[in-house]
Amino acid sequence: MDKLAFYRQCIQKLLTEYGDVRPINGEIETQILFDTEHDHYQIVDLGWDKHHRIYNCVMHLDIKSHKIWIQRNQTDKLIADELVAMGVLKQDIVLGLQPVYAREYTGYGVG
Repeated sequence: MDKLAFYRQCIQKLLTEYGDVRPINGEIETQILFDTEHDHYQIVDLGWDKHHRIYNCVMHLDIKSHKIWIQRNQTDKLIADELVAMGVLKQDIVLGLQPVYAREYTGYGVG
């Protein structure tokens, strides 16, 4: 399996596992979104909690230039570490949620 296909498979497995955890309050739907043509992957919660509209991107990962970019992680899970445990190279993970100047100190890719 080539690297790009493997990285897609890892992201989809990770998001599918996290997407199975449902919010505990309100009428909230969890959507797992895979755009394999453009390599955008997300978990989105949407619905209502009493009189409040809920729309929240819980996780967002992209693949750009054969690297996995973690754009958002609103969980307490260390998804970069989980990707490494799946076999993704640390230098191929970019913490896009970190400022550019800080990425070189994260131990992961810089972009």
